[in-house]
Amino acid sequence: MISALEVGQGIPIELEEAVIYYCGPTPAPPGRPIGAAGPTTSARMDAFAPQLYEAGVAATIGKGQRAIEVRQACRTYGCLYLVATGGAGALLSSFITDAEVVAYADLGPEAIRKLTVVGFPVLVGYDMHGGSIFPGDQDLD
Repeated sequence: MISALEVGQGIPIELEEAVIYYCGPTPAPPGRPIGAAGPTTSARMDAFAPQLYEAGVAATIGKGQRAIEVRQACRTYGCLYLVATGGAGALLSSFITDAEVVAYADLGPEAIRKLTVVGFPVLVGYDMHGGSIFPGDQDLD
């Protein structure tokens, strides 16, 4: 997706005001829209997050601290990094009421899904002013 954005190609989803959840869900059990859906370590996506925020993404959800460039991008583009509880994928899936594969179905768990959530519990990890909940994060100014 990032490669397509870099060369000006279209991508299969709308990024404006999107919230991206870094998650690789397990298969859905009978009667459920999705299996366990816990957050993945977001640092693996640090190289891409600023481009996604610049493209209009409103927030990303994952777990763990991010690179200083992600905090700076949150401040620059008025975005959020939200933190979900790691190790709680089965519980978090109970807040997902619908899951539809919308792009890259061939990637299995890594496919892009449109999730409908109700009351999904997250904390604001990085706010749009550069603030952080993580101890030890350096000041941006």
